[in-house]
Amino acid sequence: MPIRVAVLVSGTGSLLQALLDAHGDGRLEAEVVVVGADNPSAQGLERAAAAGVPTFVHPFSKGGDRAAWDAELTRLVAEHDVELVVLAGFMKLVGPVFLARFGGRTINTHPALLPSFPGMHGPRDALEHGVKITGTTVFEVDAGVDTGRILAQEAVRVLPDDTVDSLHERIKVAERALLVHTVNELARQGDS
Repeated sequence: MPIRVAVLVSGTGSLLQALLDAHGDGRLEAEVVVVGADNPSAQGLERAAAAGVPTFVHPFSKGGDRAAWDAELTRLVAEHDVELVVLAGFMKLVGPVFLARFGGRTINTHPALLPSFPGMHGPRDALEHGVKITGTTVFEVDAGVDTGRILAQEAVRVLPDDTVDSLHERIKVAERALLVHTVNELARQGDS
């Protein structure tokens, strides 16, 4: 039996699509059983619907009760009896209730080789620092920002004429493949 995965998105859902495509052609040893979004207009919701995957929307209102939001997010994900949660471009931090339930089973991607360049602007920061190699990281989510245990990394060379956008696009290609690979590795560990 493939492991059951929840994917949380905020935007286009290209990482989600990589998982759905890999499942569709037999390369993924997991099944996406629910997709949640904090943004009701996230394109990832459309991708999930097109694949027949159930969805939910759980926005956070500015000035809202973060603890209540976190508890409800936990409940919405837990309803689907998942073994792994993938934050795929999910632009909200999960809180202590979520981590108490899904800690050690929640992963995220980052467009840099952590611990270098954490935060929202990994490709920009890499260019500004003049590094010649950057990349992508898949890591276990903890209570910090991009501070969890590193599970996998893939290097991406910085080209002399790179812009933030051109570098980020190449990182995204590596990121999608690395996410599929890492989910498969975690699925195999769960079988042993």
